Amino acid sequence: MITAAAWTGHDARLIGAAVLGIALIVVLITKLRLHPFLALVLGSGLLGLVAGMPVAKLVESFTKGVGSTVAGVGVLIALGSILGKLLADSGGADQIVDTILGRASGRRLPWAMALVAALIGLPMFFEIGLVMLIPVVLLVARRSGQPVMLLAIPALAGLSVLHGLVPPHPGPLVAVDALHANLGLTLGLGVLVAIPTVIIAGPLFARYAARWAPVSLPEEPEQEARAERRPSFAATLTTVLLPVVLMLGKALAEILLPEDNPVRHVLDFLGTPLVALLLAVLVGMVALGRGLGRDGLSKSVSDSLPPIAGVLLIVGAGGGFKQTLVDAGIGDVITGLAKDADFSPLLLGWLIAVAIRLATGSATVATISAAGIIAPLAADMAPTQAALLALAVGAGSLFFSHVNDAGFWLVKESFGLSVGQTVKTWSIMETIISVVAIALIYPLSLLL
Repeated sequence: MITAAAWTGHDARLIGAAVLGIALIVVLITKLRLHPFLALVLGSGLLGLVAGMPVAKLVESFTKGVGSTVAGVGVLIALGSILGKLLADSGGADQIVDTILGRASGRRLPWAMALVAALIGLPMFFEIGLVMLIPVVLLVARRSGQPVMLLAIPALAGLSVLHGLVPPHPGPLVAVDALHANLGLTLGLGVLVAIPTVIIAGPLFARYAARWAPVSLPEEPEQEARAERRPSFAATLTTVLLPVVLMLGKALAEILLPEDNPVRHVLDFLGTPLVALLLAVLVGMVALGRGLGRDGLSKSVSDSLPPIAGVLLIVGAGGGFKQTLVDAGIGDVITGLAKDADFSPLLLGWLIAVAIRLATGSATVATISAAGIIAPLAADMAPTQAALLALAVGAGSLFFSHVNDAGFWLVKESFGLSVGQTVKTWSIMETIISVVAIALIYPLSLLL
């Protein structure tokens, strides 16, 4: 614990190094439009040098962080991308959409859009899910005659909440890895928090968003070609939910079954994230790939990997930044200050992520940086508290998307909104998600 009496000039230097490193990352991303990967590399270098780390130690820390993060998270991101691509190319995503929307009409449509987005968003990155859902939202709006934003906001909320709170999305995976949280437990608690958060920020908020942004329908987009034979709804849903069920099964087994129970050993193996996602990909290749043919299946898997190269580089460099923070001793200083002030680690993680999100516009950079800063606080935490801390960081990373976020412009252009309308709808929706999520996570930390 660091008290006022124990505060030293070295502690001040470390805090200053962290501020300068983050500030450089912010300036490089927002002002110079530098790729986040390069910004994180340069920010890590400045941080380490100002903190007084020898150059050799600085390079060793950064490369160690890159290696451990990519090893722990990179393969999972790749498997998730393959599964998402299979879902899109096979027509499985279309099957989910058509099945659910075929049973919903009128006032139930916004709720159906939230459900569609949640199911499609489980294995997909936010940007991929958004590109897939945009034509669906516009098509349903045309057929139903309902306002675009009344249907778009629930879909956007479903995608965004899963992107920030539920593995195997990159942000939650990075937070879990940095804080050494239990992935299955984080997934279960993330789903628990996600459901009411999507309801409030989605269908309920959409009623107001539709009034604030009455937009006309853009021109009808061209539809991409899909597989000739779609997989069934049951096969698609089973493939999508398989990794979730396996990881939740592992978490429940750790809570309910003794260590020597053979059933627990089986569930531990099947619920290991790498095994669970690999099994889902293999099942998906059989269940979803029939209509693609061998060549189509091979192309779908191959095409799923190049788009995630940038994500992997950012995540890896973020791991290097996190390790530089830890090895410089900055995390220990912040931990001591938080304990001395008796400030909640969850609120601290959320606030740090909010600040970095507002500055950089990147939810992934906010999650990586905030998780690295508060990682020492998680060292002595119970598994449930560590999982909730990871979720708090994820919630903070979604706060108020604005003009420095690529997602802001993607939403604006896709739905033909003005900047002001995008702020009134998308930006406020993101803020509601962040605030509602932490409002649910913090009481859970007091109860569990």
